[in-house]
Amino acid sequence: MLKVYNTLSQKKEIFKPRKARKVNLFVCGPTVYDFSHIGHARTYIVFDMIAKYLKQKGYRVYYLQNITDVDDKIINRAIEEKIFWKDLSRKFEKEYLKDMKALNITSVTKYARATDHIREIISQIERLLKKGYAYQIKDGIYYDISKFKDYGKLSKRTALMAEDAVSRIDEAKEKRNKGDFCLWKFVRPEWQKSGKKFLRIPSWPSPWGAGRPGWHIEDTAITEKYFGSQYDIHGGARDLIFPHHEAEICQMEAISGKKPMVKYWLHTGFLTVKGQKMAKSLGNFITIKDFLKKHSARHYTKQSYGVGARILRFFVLKTHYRSPIDYSEKEIGQVKSQLERIDEFLDKLQSRIGTNVTTNNTNRISEISAQIREYLRAFEKAMDDDFNTPRAMALVFHLISRGNYLFDKEKITPADAREILKFLRKIDKVFNFIFFGERVALKIPSFIKKMVKEREEARKKGDWKLADEIRRKIQWMGYKIEDTKEGPKIKKI
Repeated sequence: MLKVYNTLSQKKEIFKPRKARKVNLFVCGPTVYDFSHIGHARTYIVFDMIAKYLKQKGYRVYYLQNITDVDDKIINRAIEEKIFWKDLSRKFEKEYLKDMKALNITSVTKYARATDHIREIISQIERLLKKGYAYQIKDGIYYDISKFKDYGKLSKRTALMAEDAVSRIDEAKEKRNKGDFCLWKFVRPEWQKSGKKFLRIPSWPSPWGAGRPGWHIEDTAITEKYFGSQYDIHGGARDLIFPHHEAEICQMEAISGKKPMVKYWLHTGFLTVKGQKMAKSLGNFITIKDFLKKHSARHYTKQSYGVGARILRFFVLKTHYRSPIDYSEKEIGQVKSQLERIDEFLDKLQSRIGTNVTTNNTNRISEISAQIREYLRAFEKAMDDDFNTPRAMALVFHLISRGNYLFDKEKITPADAREILKFLRKIDKVFNFIFFGERVALKIPSFIKKMVKEREEARKKGDWKLADEIRRKIQWMGYKIEDTKEGPKIKKI
């Protein structure tokens, strides 16, 4: 029975979707004014894992993610670089999607741009005005938080505590309450008359005048279109709880009159560097692109494709999604060592398949099958406990230790190896780091294979001098031979 920690109730709850086996999941996406960093990657890897596990349990998951493609940060960056705001946002949206593809984040059903939903945004603002939850001042339309009685129920803050809200486009002096946030920002006509395209501020017509949406309103407009006024899961990083997610609740529940807007709120912990939140101003900002480039194949010999992405997925998932992670190169080094241990075990399993190794114990296959069933039950128990990936991963390494012991005792048959690999592939449909990218088989040149065969013939005849000479020649050509009980193995140096 799956249980999830709900930020709204601050306790674990049995997961029961609103409609049988269908799950509607929304996660706050990026503001596309720059490259995404590995702190962002943490959230998106986590919810990719959650969506994939829900699917493995038989749920039909619709995973929706917004893309904030109009915002003050985008506009200011575009003016600095002297390019049109839309060109900038499209550029970084493309980069973001490239990052997601590189990380094998494949569970998202739809990415929805804010600017593709202006009509829905205007509709929501009109209804908020009509119901008395919003008001107009000189620079735009604002939400009056004093009108919403349940304000603060997610973050456990009162309206008076909202004075320290870090929001966007909400600095107007005419606001009724300091915590009031902008729904629609008016654009001054003179800003649109510039002959320089990069100075033109984005705006759309509305019943109140040309302008652009505030930050919070886009999410509820998008989710209402695809999910209606209530849905199952809303996810994001914990720094979005206040004021962003609090604002979403105010908007949607005021419009619909239905509670709760979201049944389960899930939030990821921070990714820090030496205890500090990742930020450009602190010089500890590591983009996903730079991380993947740094930890490419030439830095890590066991994998020839997707190496950096594999490392990052493992690094993120080895910690529980609600706990903080502190990034360091030392920790990444440990991740690499752990992945090498996994790879060595996979090599042993693959090598055993196709051999004629047998054991004296005729019950060997059934024993392994029984053990794998126990591992599978333990995996599901861990994941059903609020997606406890550290406990689930501990099972993988326990299996490796047990498997290596049985290899040493010559008690792993080809059938056993296939059974173990089947289990690992099943759980890796959720994790995506064990077989990430499928290691590309090394193509050994035919003349090297011929030399290895000649060496084996020399060894059988007891001509050790010739065998050693052939080994040296093979090594000089960039390959090495490892003599095993199953026969010689060739590896690229």
